[in-house]
Amino acid sequence: MKTDNSEDKKYLFDKPASMKILAWSFFLSLVFLLALEFFIHKHTNFPQEEWPEFYCVFAFVGFVALVLSAKYILRPLVKRREDYYD
Repeated sequence: MKTDNSEDKKYLFDKPASMKILAWSFFLSLVFLLALEFFIHKHTNFPQEEWPEFYCVFAFVGFVALVLSAKYILRPLVKRREDYYD
């Protein structure tokens, strides 16, 4: 009698080949969308928005600023001593 063991099951994201296909599909869709931006007319409010790939750079800078502020500003504010719960 075979028991249902979770180690016997193989799921989609457990296989390295499917992960490679997924990573390449994300990469190719990123390249496609970045290239598509050069052909789409944008109605902008500010002159900086007309720069190529402005929103990509803006989002990346915002993400890095958020991570660094969380690490160096917010973490010391909420961090507890190692023996706080003892």
